[in-house]
Amino acid sequence: MATMITEECINCGACEPECPNTAIYAGGVQYEYNGSTFEALSNDFYYIVPEKCTECVGHFDQEQCAAVCPVDCCIPDQNHVEDEAILFERAKSIHAERTFGDLTAANSRFRK
Repeated sequence: MATMITEECINCGACEPECPNTAIYAGGVQYEYNGSTFEALSNDFYYIVPEKCTECVGHFDQEQCAAVCPVDCCIPDQNHVEDEAILFERAKSIHAERTFGDLTAANSRFRK
């Protein structure tokens, strides 16, 4: 499932540069996806675009936004439940220029 940022967000911005998929945006900022620009999903606090979130599968063993969040407001989004295979395919699609190795405990929380 995608990760989401709750209303407890203090707008510190720690999460944004940690996202390998550029899926995190500041409140009120429009986001880009597949060459198009869309209205912000939140005007008040940072948000994660579900279609760009891979839960860091293929990159890290945990969601990097959650790892750096000082108030633990990066949580699983129950409205966007997805399995490891879907998330890995999304990562490969987003980063088509990159060659990914096999999934392991080092690059997927599903393998821990």
